[in-house]
Amino acid sequence: MKKKTKALIFNIALPLIVGGVSAYISRDGMESFKALAQPPLSPPAVLFPIVWTILYILMGIAAYLVSTADTEPQESDSALTLYAVQLGFNFFWSLFFFKLGWFYFAFIWLLILWVLIILTIRAFGKISKTTAYLLVPYVVWVTFAAYLNLGTALLN
Repeated sequence: MKKKTKALIFNIALPLIVGGVSAYISRDGMESFKALAQPPLSPPAVLFPIVWTILYILMGIAAYLVSTADTEPQESDSALTLYAVQLGFNFFWSLFFFKLGWFYFAFIWLLILWVLIILTIRAFGKISKTTAYLLVPYVVWVTFAAYLNLGTALLN
């Protein structure tokens, strides 16, 4: 396998693994969540893993493009560090929300994640506009998730 192919596979696998491990750890809470009052516009549960899989793949492709871009190493390293931080925040949100049921805390955490995603989009966009566009569905979904999170907190 060529070096770039391995890098692409790694960059796509990383967010998929992070999301998968987070979902696995919080799976019991996801079952309990189904019994809670849901805000209007809540999508069916089957949609969440599909959407998150697509978003993680887009994130991985964006990270790959940044990691292999012809740019100053300091610029790409800085952007990828920010990406890693937001990915860590993404990981812990599910634990706070589903596993621990800390709905209000999870909402604040999600707002911080939202800011980190915006900062990542800006940092990636300085390197490649394509990478910024690849992250737009992610920030849109997290915005919707914030609505769902706050709605769940208020209703339960």
